[in-house]
Amino acid sequence: MAQRILALAAEESPERLREALQSLGESELGDMVTRQALKGRETAALLRGIFKGSPCSQQSGVLRRLQVYKHCIPLVESGDLHLGKASEIIGLLMLEARQLPGHALAELATLFVDVIKGGSLSNGKSLELFATVLTALASSKESLVYGKGELNGEEFKKQLINTLCCSKWDPRSVIHLANMFRDIPLSGEELQFVVEKVLRMFTKLDLQEIPPLVYQLLLLSAKGSKKTVLEGIISFFNQLDKRQKEEQRVPQSVDLEVATVPLDQLRHVEGTVILHIVSVINLDQDLSEELIRHLKTEQQKDPARALCPFSVALLLSVAVKHRLQEQIFDFLKTSITRSCKDLQFLQASKFLQDLFPQQYDVTTVILEVVKNSAFGWDHVTQGLVDLGFSLMESYEPRKPFGGKAADTTYGLSKMPAQQACRLGASILLETFKVHEPIRSDILEQVLNRVLTKAASPVSHFIDLLSNIVVSAPLVLQNSSSKVTETFDNLSFLPIDTVQGLLRAVQVQADVHACYNSAANEAFCLEILGSLRRCLSQQADVRLMLYEGFYDVLRRNSQLASSIMETLLSQIKQYYLPQPDLLPPLKLEGCIMAQGDQIFLQEPLAHLLCCIQHCLAWYKSTVRLCQGAEDDEEEEDVGFEQSFEEMLESVTRRMIKSELEDFELDKSADFSLSSGVGVKNNIYAIQVMGICEVLIEYNFNIGNFSKNKFEDVLGLFTCYNKLSEILKEKAGKNKSTLGNKTARSFLSMGFVSTLLTALFRDNAQSHEESLAVLRSSTEFLRYAVSVALQKVQQLEETGQTGGPDGQNPEKMFQNLCKITRVLLWRYTSIPTVVEESGKKKGKSISLLCLEGLLRIFNMVQQLYTARIPQFLQALDITDGDAEETDINVTEKAAFQIRQFQRSLVNQFSSAEDDFNSKETQSLIIVLSTLSKLLDPASQQFLQFLTWTVKICKENALEDIACCKGLLSLLFSLHVLYKSPVSLLRELAQDIHACLGDIDQDIEVESRSHFAIVNAKTAAPTVCLLVLGQADKVLEEVDWLIKKLTSLGSDTSEDSSQASNQTQALEKGVILQLGTLLTVYHELVQTALPAGSCVDTLLRSLSKTYAILTSLVKHYIQACRSTSNTIPARLEKLVKLSGSHLTPQCYSFITYVQNIHSESLSFAEEKKKKKKEDEAAAVSTVMAKVLRETKPIPNLIFAIEQYEKFLIHLSKKSKVNLMQYMKLSTSRDFRINASMLDSALQEHNTEDAENEPDNDQSSTADQTDENQEPRKKRRRKK
Repeated sequence: MAQRILALAAEESPERLREALQSLGESELGDMVTRQALKGRETAALLRGIFKGSPCSQQSGVLRRLQVYKHCIPLVESGDLHLGKASEIIGLLMLEARQLPGHALAELATLFVDVIKGGSLSNGKSLELFATVLTALASSKESLVYGKGELNGEEFKKQLINTLCCSKWDPRSVIHLANMFRDIPLSGEELQFVVEKVLRMFTKLDLQEIPPLVYQLLLLSAKGSKKTVLEGIISFFNQLDKRQKEEQRVPQSVDLEVATVPLDQLRHVEGTVILHIVSVINLDQDLSEELIRHLKTEQQKDPARALCPFSVALLLSVAVKHRLQEQIFDFLKTSITRSCKDLQFLQASKFLQDLFPQQYDVTTVILEVVKNSAFGWDHVTQGLVDLGFSLMESYEPRKPFGGKAADTTYGLSKMPAQQACRLGASILLETFKVHEPIRSDILEQVLNRVLTKAASPVSHFIDLLSNIVVSAPLVLQNSSSKVTETFDNLSFLPIDTVQGLLRAVQVQADVHACYNSAANEAFCLEILGSLRRCLSQQADVRLMLYEGFYDVLRRNSQLASSIMETLLSQIKQYYLPQPDLLPPLKLEGCIMAQGDQIFLQEPLAHLLCCIQHCLAWYKSTVRLCQGAEDDEEEEDVGFEQSFEEMLESVTRRMIKSELEDFELDKSADFSLSSGVGVKNNIYAIQVMGICEVLIEYNFNIGNFSKNKFEDVLGLFTCYNKLSEILKEKAGKNKSTLGNKTARSFLSMGFVSTLLTALFRDNAQSHEESLAVLRSSTEFLRYAVSVALQKVQQLEETGQTGGPDGQNPEKMFQNLCKITRVLLWRYTSIPTVVEESGKKKGKSISLLCLEGLLRIFNMVQQLYTARIPQFLQALDITDGDAEETDINVTEKAAFQIRQFQRSLVNQFSSAEDDFNSKETQSLIIVLSTLSKLLDPASQQFLQFLTWTVKICKENALEDIACCKGLLSLLFSLHVLYKSPVSLLRELAQDIHACLGDIDQDIEVESRSHFAIVNAKTAAPTVCLLVLGQADKVLEEVDWLIKKLTSLGSDTSEDSSQASNQTQALEKGVILQLGTLLTVYHELVQTALPAGSCVDTLLRSLSKTYAILTSLVKHYIQACRSTSNTIPARLEKLVKLSGSHLTPQCYSFITYVQNIHSESLSFAEEKKKKKKEDEAAAVSTVMAKVLRETKPIPNLIFAIEQYEKFLIHLSKKSKVNLMQYMKLSTSRDFRINASMLDSALQEHNTEDAENEPDNDQSSTADQTDENQEPRKKRRRKK
């Protein structure tokens, strides 16, 4: 039959062809097409013949065509046909589809929908035909039956798509369907239906099928709905990442159904999807702009949803296209600083933490991207490197004009800009560790910046370099040419940069132990060649080399002999061997004169210090394990003996030497303005340094010998004489340079050993020798002072001079030893007990306390991760506990109790024994230690309760101590709950203490805190209360901004957002309500003119501005929803109208009155006294003008608040203005010229009756009398 139809179709006899086709039943027709298709011969010709004999003008032809379509669709999807044959059939059916009438197209389209709903699609080939059918249907003008009604083609298509998107899809056909919709003309609404349906299918698909589906979606987004597509993709992977993290946190997941795919598979899929998005963005620039626009909008509402690891990685991949890099980096940098600011707000306030339990940190997210990029995300790497450098350069340490840059390298960074800079360094370091191919590139970029940014601070880049070298020492060899170029330029760089560079690359010297020794040695020699060329440079460079020799020796023991010989030949240039010659060293050879200027040429004390440490290391290390030949040993022993004899001789002769032997005595000139003075200063510092080096040397070799300790004391006597002279001269000259104590040459390790021996060594055999040193109070004070200096150096630079000064572990151990001694000394011997006598300077106990204060503060900055071990080291009773058992809160609470006792003793001591300085230090120590307590712990609550009790019971009149104690109270209270109720009590106390602005009113005495008294109430307590109130206002302002962004959220989670909005609104209103009662007290208080009044006026302006922001938020809420305003807002408005605004106007009048009085008083003085008082009067007038400046701003803020209340009243249909009293009219000014002319007229009329002098005095009086009444209250 098929051959007959083919023949008839070829004969061009339509009648016979129609008859032949009419004779076939539906099943016969289908079987014929199937057989022909399976044979693979002339299928298209057969179908063309059938269509030729089935014209659409006849109903039978249409039906036959439909039969063919209905049969071919499952045939193509069956998979029985060759792919080429299936494509041929579909291609022909697509061509013929446009001839079908509307009702046939509708029937065919409905059939397709049923096939899709039934899950019968296998290869999706027939969907190409479905696209054509729907396209043709959309253009049909025919009325088509749909249900009980009729629709045109376009509406029918819309209904079909709606039905299709609401039905269940077979996951295997999703990609084919997404591809199909690209070929269908869709309205915006239809496209949205389709996109949302495809996105919902993501969770039903195997993860490996996601990338191709994403690609189809992205191509589909060319029609529109770009935002929905991007949002859906980002949200999907964000959820997967969260689930993966949750499973890693709880590995034994009971719920096996939700177990996700392996991590590496997820990361590879994410990487592929990012590549797809980037490739589509290259073709469609609008998509990139939509991505940035969407993330910016989302970031305002929910940062965690906007910037997740996937979206950040996507942004960084897109940023590689330079057209978008600046825009993307600006957005990321803004997001980073905003996130840091938000975290600051949250971490500092329990009130905010309760409202936002989930804290989002973008820095963690970005570092997670670096970790994820290890899974082959090479397209993200360059973006990470560029972002890291961009952050480091944008937020680098700022150099003040004419000053030194603030060093933000060490310790915790508090400012968002500092945190952003550190994040940039972390990104680069972690990327460096993860991606080996770009290591050289990162290193070279760091070195380039160190060289080219010589004028600006580069400490952050040098720290990064140091960390890079630590993580991969061999990287320097791989970039040896760049490193050598850098060292060749050392002499052109600032000394701080040179020091930093040398310290950063010192780690390289360790690698010979585990890597290629020959290659390393060659590289070291190349760098040393550059360094030798620097030896002819300034003394600073030579000094630095002496400091570094010890580390080089320690790391390269084979260089010991050559280094020791070099040092010996160097010291011999200045050493005088004659045993009786004083002094033993030639100081004049250490200086150099250029014209009338004197410079240090040879840092002799540093050279001797280097010799002492190298010799000690050599004796303890090399000789013990020396396996060299005998002659080498003899040679080594030779220089060792030479050094020992030399140091012994220098010690003996330094003790004998008088200051005159060094050309130094009390009469010598030490001013820095003359050449002689500079020379004497250099000599003095060198002699003091030599004494200190010899003190350390003799103590170490003395082995607790009484004679050696007497030598130590003799050397100290020489040191102390010079030190006292320098201090005395500095005091007379008022020189800031002279007041700076010279940096001690004692090493940190020796300081800890010395302090332990002086204060904690109870060994019987050591008692006699140590008594020599303990007998000198000056020496004890000196030892503690040097410890303080070392701690300060560690705090400021992260390291100290001397051996192991750059070894964090050794520094930490020494710090623990020093702290133990200082803590024991302070708690065992109170300052009151200590006999300080008539001597100048602080007592040893006070120095110990100062040291403890510095140490506790520094440990929290520099050794954050080691805090448990630090506290453990202080607790001698629990020394054997395992590190895992350390409870930081318990240990910190134990230390806090010791200082609490000391503070209570201060408060209970007699007035003469009260030490303000010590009390201040104790309060700061307590404040510092309190940061180690967990705010949720019982110990924290106990400490807060104790602090409240101290403030309530002690009528402390010392201003500084009062300030410290209240600051401590506030810092604790905000971590427990909002401080507004506390502020109210303090404000009531201030009001009761200072009295009311209306002198006729007697304020009820209701003292809560004894610390608020006549001496402290104003300005101290008042300013602290206002400062804390301002912090609360900042929190409220921050919350209102969050409210505004939540209010614009229209996502699926809008119900959750609504609940959060209500919680935030309640929190804001309660905070503001209590704050209003605080201001209610303060504006009625008779505050003295000055800072209190000025600060209160500004704070009130801020309060009204925030009230206005809240009202604006509710105006917006009324626009977007039909909700009425909450009753609590109405109460707040009522409170502001009854308890604040009227009192504000009264307070303004009070302020103007007290200023008018001071002006009147000044005017009277001006009349009575001569012209030399004019300047004083001008000062008073300027002060009054300055202090009344905030008044107009406050009035404007009140009027703005009332203006927007009127708007809100109209929107909400609630009359909020009923609570606001009519305010004083202040919208006019006196016209001075008109007033003068009126007065002149008045004076002219009365001239005949009034004498001249009376006339002028009347005018003055009139002026004076009218001054206070410039602004009057409106008549009601």
